[in-house]
Amino acid sequence: MTAVRVDAPAGADTTAPAAAFRFRPGRRSRSRPLDLLGLLPFAVYVGVFLGAPAYAVLTAAFQDDQGHVTLSNVTSALQDPYRQAFTTSIELSVISAVLGAVLGLGLAIAVSGARRDGLVHRAVTTASGVLAYFGGLPLAFVFLATLGPQGLVTKWLDSAGYNLTQHGFVLWNMVGLVLVYLYFQIPLMLLVIFPALDGLRPQWEEAARSLGASRFQYWLRVGGPLLLPPFLGAVLLLFANAFAAYATAYALSTGTVPLVPIQIGSVMSGNVLAGQQNIGNGLGLWMIVIVSVVVVAYTLLQRRTARWLR
Repeated sequence: MTAVRVDAPAGADTTAPAAAFRFRPGRRSRSRPLDLLGLLPFAVYVGVFLGAPAYAVLTAAFQDDQGHVTLSNVTSALQDPYRQAFTTSIELSVISAVLGAVLGLGLAIAVSGARRDGLVHRAVTTASGVLAYFGGLPLAFVFLATLGPQGLVTKWLDSAGYNLTQHGFVLWNMVGLVLVYLYFQIPLMLLVIFPALDGLRPQWEEAARSLGASRFQYWLRVGGPLLLPPFLGAVLLLFANAFAAYATAYALSTGTVPLVPIQIGSVMSGNVLAGQQNIGNGLGLWMIVIVSVVVVAYTLLQRRTARWLR
């Protein structure tokens, strides 16, 4: 039987069967609590810029103008005109999330066939990392200069005899906002779904082909079911991303579109009825609830995805 040398006190038997050999915890595992100190700056950052504002919104949402406990802010936030803002925000978020996920998945599948170190894959990945976080006033300016009433493309189409405005297209209605949101939703989908596509091993498709399955059957019975959890998780992430967007929609519509973030900004600017000083906190509380549910569902789907990505 093979014997191995182990550390032992002087005079002790220094040989042992290989099956009885056990590794002792090293220094790295013993210093694990010290490694967690590296998370302290991030925890402080999250607590100051996320935890403290969320706590302030939570407490103020249940207070009236005199500081007494009340539920009027929470209930009024679900009544008109604020109920319409929630309806419009959810509709815009769902449409842009589903379209962005489908288009982004198709583009990601097409790009995944290229070499990882090739020019196409690197260019698409780099561009997605930039465009996914390109929003706010710069994005609104780009679309206004392109498809606005005096935009370059609008003038060109008008000279060709096709007037966008007469056909009902403006950047501050549902169609226009969805088009603008897709500009950063599709790149974000690419970044989120790429790891899942990389996790699909070529051996799985080769095994399916060897058993007589076509490419369609492989995606229907193997690739599709494996990609479904990360795809649904990506849709939820895109929904939360669109639901919380503020600057782009406000710059395009000057605040006329009934979206929840725009309504909150209007209330915080002083546009509020007497006795409803904290209605903005009520709106913010419902936003936190909706986004929290979406984030929890996204986390559960990501955990399921991680099982076969290992």
